[in-house]
Parts: sequence; structure tokens; C-alpha cells
Amino acid sequence: MTSAAAPLAAGRFSPDNQAHPTSGGTRPVLEVDHVTKVYPSQPPVTALQDVSFTVTGGELLAIVGPSGSGKSTLLHLMGTLDRPSAGHVRITGVDVASLSDRDLAALRATRIGFVFQQFFLAEHQTVVDNVADGLLYASVPLTQRRARALQALELVGLAERPWARPTQLSGGQRQRVAIARALVGQPAIVLADEPTGNLDQTTGGSILTLFDQLHHQKVTIAVITHDQTIAARMPRRIEMLDGRIVADTTDPGPGEPDGHGQPAPPGQQP
Repeated sequence: MTSAAAPLAAGRFSPDNQAHPTSGGTRPVLEVDHVTKVYPSQPPVTALQDVSFTVTGGELLAIVGPSGSGKSTLLHLMGTLDRPSAGHVRITGVDVASLSDRDLAALRATRIGFVFQQFFLAEHQTVVDNVADGLLYASVPLTQRRARALQALELVGLAERPWARPTQLSGGQRQRVAIARALVGQPAIVLADEPTGNLDQTTGGSILTLFDQLHHQKVTIAVITHDQTIAARMPRRIEMLDGRIVADTTDPGPGEPDGHGQPAPPGQQP
């Protein structure tokens, strides 16, 4: 499956002519480069200060921190829902700051998948149409949208319920539909914001197991959470506190020597 979208008039970003890494490798999928975010209140509030990290294709990581640590602001910047006050955010090499609003919407529609705590499913639509809506702004014809939606539902283990309504599903099944919707456009990265927050522990565990399975299939996923237990399951953990990265650790892979992961970048210690 490949995304289809018409080139945009501004000429800076077109889904048809930009690199689109969706599998594992060393090519950066997301680059956060010395990013600062200041909200112009009185006095101004610095939500993020000089934050830098890179996510490569196929990674599964957690961005973890308590309330007020800056992780929600970081999610908005990673998802191109907001722009930094200073520094750069690049999605598959495309600098967000260089894009018009229209081009930014195109990049978001074709490069980023979102999973939220609240599911955000349309109850009057079938499961397959909820998933197909993930391609609504990618200029994919309806018949192709449904065909790809069925494939995405198979990927999350819901191939047998395409014509059900969300009201007929359990909470865990609804979240799987939301994950399928995030995956249907084959995004470069999936951003999951507290994806188990509305689920009981057992159901939430099954969603985390699904993320593990998708990780093994080289899907790039960043989970934003306040829960250290969830973060501990992830191969990589970026810890936030007071708008800064205080730790960036990666578990050693098979055959690698034991260690304590990757230290926080210079200047990012509290």
C-alpha cells in the first residue's frame, strides 16, 4: 500500500516526491533539534527549553514525565499541531517551520498517525469507515480507502468486525480501531497519547502487547505517558522534567553488552 495525494501548490512539500521511511533503519523519521517553546503570557511561560532528540525508523519509545513536565507540549510539536518558538522539528527530513499551513496539513495527513486516550471514533459509522477516515485527507478514492482499512483492521486483530459500530465494541477493541486508523496511511511515525488511559490494566496490557507486535513489524511508535510502568516496557525511554530531557535511555539489543542506555545529550541534564 502506498499513500496517494496530489502535489500542493506551495511546492515545498508534496507527498508524491518526499522520502517516506516507514520501516526500520538508521534514517531519521523525527528530529527535534534544540527546540524551545515559550507561551506569551504575563509572565511568559517556557514549556520546553533546548530539547533535542532523534527517532529513527522502527523505534518504539516512551516519552514519560509528570504533569507539567512538557511532554504534552512536545507531543503537539512532534505532531505539527504547534510550531516551536526556537529550534527545528523535522518529519522525514521536512522542516515544519518551512511549510505553509496547507502543506503542513498535508504532511500531517500522510506522515503522522495519532492515537488518543479518548478513541475519537464516530459512533454512527462502521468500524471500517472509521478506519478509512484516516485517509480522508490523503486524496485516496473511497474504494481504496476501505480496502486499506480492512488490511489495517487485520493488522490489529479486528478483521472479523469491519461492519460493527463502535458502540458494539469493548474499550480495548475501540482502541484497536483507533490504532488501525492511525496505521492505515502507513505513516512515518505513530504518536500515541496515553493510549491505555481509558482502559483497565488487563486491556491496557493487551494494547501495549499490540505495540510490541507492531514494533517487531518495524512500525515507528512514540508513546506519551505519565506512567513509569508503561514507559519501562519500551525499548527506549525519554524522561521529561520541567521542560527538559533529563534522561534518554535505550535497552541493549540482543548480543549487545549490558549497559545503562544512552545518556541524556550534553546540556540536557537538570
